[in-house]
Amino acid sequence: MNEAFNILKMNTMVEGMTSEDLIRLEDKHGAHNYHPLEAVLTRGEGVHVWDVEGKKYYDFLSAYSAVNQGHCHPKIVEAMVEQSRKLTLTSRAFYNDALGPYEKYVTEYFGFDKVLPMNTGAEAVETAIKICRKWAYEKKGIAENAAQIIVCDGNFHGRTTTIISFSNDPDANKNFGPYTPGFISIPYDDTEALEEALKQDNVAGFMAEPIQGEAGVYVPSEGYLKKAKELCKAAGALFIADEVQTGIARTGELLAVDHENVKPDILILGKAISGGAYPVSAVLADDDVMMVIKPGQHGSTFGGNPVAAKVAMAALEVVKDEELAANANRLGNIFRAEMNRIIENTDLVLKVRGKGLLNAIIVNDVETSKTAWNLCVALKENGLLAKPTHGNIIRFAPPLVMTEEQLMECVAIIEKTIMNFEK
Repeated sequence: MNEAFNILKMNTMVEGMTSEDLIRLEDKHGAHNYHPLEAVLTRGEGVHVWDVEGKKYYDFLSAYSAVNQGHCHPKIVEAMVEQSRKLTLTSRAFYNDALGPYEKYVTEYFGFDKVLPMNTGAEAVETAIKICRKWAYEKKGIAENAAQIIVCDGNFHGRTTTIISFSNDPDANKNFGPYTPGFISIPYDDTEALEEALKQDNVAGFMAEPIQGEAGVYVPSEGYLKKAKELCKAAGALFIADEVQTGIARTGELLAVDHENVKPDILILGKAISGGAYPVSAVLADDDVMMVIKPGQHGSTFGGNPVAAKVAMAALEVVKDEELAANANRLGNIFRAEMNRIIENTDLVLKVRGKGLLNAIIVNDVETSKTAWNLCVALKENGLLAKPTHGNIIRFAPPLVMTEEQLMECVAIIEKTIMNFEK
């Protein structure tokens, strides 16, 4: 009774608070590990979100591509609510009646023998690293503790201690050492560097994002992924694709590697595999790789829980039923053409790049991040939410359920904001 009263009291308190009040509350009681744009959101539906004052915005970030299916998609929410009323968690100490059907569905959906379910993207990356290393020792014959994994400069695979150990972003790794060994970093989009690195001793695999999202939507040269897979195969190393951000139809194909018809040895998924409704991630591989993991060697209390299983199946069904990959491909081409038209008439933006509905504009301010940030503030005032990445780059990634009419409304907002902007 007392607990219910406290919840009611808290809800009543929040209802009367302004955006400024809620921002101060976070600032006082929360760790300062993020620097959000000052929009305090309370509701979302499809491609739109609303702040606590009732202002409506187009979401052009999609929670870093987690909300590909749109905010609060009714099919996904229904699956989550229905399963939550029935059974939420068993741990993997017991079987449940949702996991097996999900594992069958997701492995057939992506064309792999096995899936290892986890919760977050970073957890999935850590899982892939462990699988790759264990495979190296037990299948390739590398001496224990000697395996090396090749990664790319400019990568973003998460923020765990191991992952930041092979990041070259000082914000990610400075003063968090000592760092985990076992990684070789090479330039991104450089197959010659990869070929040379694969010649080093004890190389177990190569892990890369098919498009580097956090680095500023850096799209590699055509043929890069195909050549990388060929080089890995020739060297007896695993090709690991981190599709946490680029997967699930974001780039105009189900997976970004599908643009070059490449099947990775290990596939990492997260974010939109749940449509943003619940933390779900997955690592997929065929039996010859995945079966190195035995009972007790890796796991998660929440990984593979019944709610996650039902949510992920619903989210993937939405992607297929609503043909979101095709929509992302079509609208992405329109968006880049419109941005190039705008760029011809301004010195504020230098370039647009991307694939599907994962795009970025390069702002003409390489020395500071102020212009890109202030441009995002101006976009917010005009009803569109986006966020800078790496200083002078603004990432644009709306939900894939967007219509052409809505996209053109957003293009008009972006054009108006750019043309009226003063540095």
